[in-house]
Amino acid sequence: MIAAQTSRRRYQWRKLGRVFDPTDYAQRHESWMSEFAQAPSVIVFDDYLRVFFSCRPKPDPRGQYKSYCTYLDVDREDPTRVIRVADHPILPLGELGMFDEFGTYPISVIRLGNTLRGYYAGWTRCESVPFNTAIGVAESSDKGTSFEKLGPGPVIPYTVDEPFVISGPKIRSFNGRFYLYYIAGRQWILDRGRPEPVYKIRLATSDDGLNWEKLGRDLIADQRGTEEAQASPDVVYSGGRYHMFFCHRSGRDYRNQTGGYRIGYAWSEDAIRWHRDDRRAGLETSDAGWDHQMVSYPHVVIVDGKTYLFYLGNDVGKQGFGVAELEGEL
Repeated sequence: MIAAQTSRRRYQWRKLGRVFDPTDYAQRHESWMSEFAQAPSVIVFDDYLRVFFSCRPKPDPRGQYKSYCTYLDVDREDPTRVIRVADHPILPLGELGMFDEFGTYPISVIRLGNTLRGYYAGWTRCESVPFNTAIGVAESSDKGTSFEKLGPGPVIPYTVDEPFVISGPKIRSFNGRFYLYYIAGRQWILDRGRPEPVYKIRLATSDDGLNWEKLGRDLIADQRGTEEAQASPDVVYSGGRYHMFFCHRSGRDYRNQTGGYRIGYAWSEDAIRWHRDDRRAGLETSDAGWDHQMVSYPHVVIVDGKTYLFYLGNDVGKQGFGVAELEGEL
C-alpha cells in the first residue's frame, strides 16, 4: 500500500528562478543571439554545469528566423548563478540546400568518454508550410566549446511513416544501449489560416548512436485530443523505473495561457511502454512573470543528490529558461 501511494504522489518542484534571459546579451551578440534561449541540455563537469541551448537573432524583414546552438555555464552548487556565456555558436549552419541551412534547434548532448556527442534538429524553410526538420549529429573534443558534424546529412531523416518534422531529440544511454526520444509530425492543420504542426513522441534505439532502429509507434497517449502536440521527451532512470517529463500543447490557439505548453509526465518499467499521468508532473505556470503563460521543454538532471528541472517560459523560451529543484526523489 505504501509503495502504491508513493507511485501516485504528485512531484513538488521549488522554482529557483530564471537562469538566463537572452535579451540581456542582445547588443553583444545581436548577429546570432538576440532573443530565445530554448531547449536546455546539461552536461555535468567538476565545478559547473554546461547548459547547451538554442538562440536566435532578430527575424529578417520577412519575419523569418535562424537558430543557433550555444552554451553557458552555471555554478554546480547554485544552478541559477551564471559563470560564463559563450561568445559564439558551437555549430555552424548547413550550406546551401542542406537540411540545417536555416537553423539548429533543439540540441541534446551526451558524454562518450572524452567526447561529447550532440543530436540536433536542422531546419529547412518550405513554401506551403513554414519549416521542416530532421535530426543531425555532431561531436566535440573540447568539452562542447565547438562541435563538428559527422556528416552533411541527417542521422534520423523523414521516412515513409514519419513524413515531416523529425525533431526534439533527447539522447540517453541505458544498459549500454542508446535511446533517442524524439518527435515526428503527424499532420499540418490550418488555424485561422496559419499552418500549425501536430507531432507525437517516438523512440529509436541503437548500439553505436549512429545506426538507428525506430520503434515505429507513438509512445504517449493523447489527452488534449488527436490534435495535441507533444515535445521534448526527456527520460531519466531513478527509483527502479524510468521517468519521462515532456511538454504538450493544444493543436490550435496555443500561443496563450489556456492552450499553451504544459509539462506532462509518464513512467515506464522498460523505457519503451509508457503510462501517462500528467497529474504527477508537478511544475505549473506562475501567477505572473516570465513563466506565467506556459512552461515547456523540460530537461531533468540529477546532480549531487539533487534533482533539477530546467524549462522554458513564455513564448517557448523567448524570454529565456529557468530551473526548479525537486523536493524529495523521483
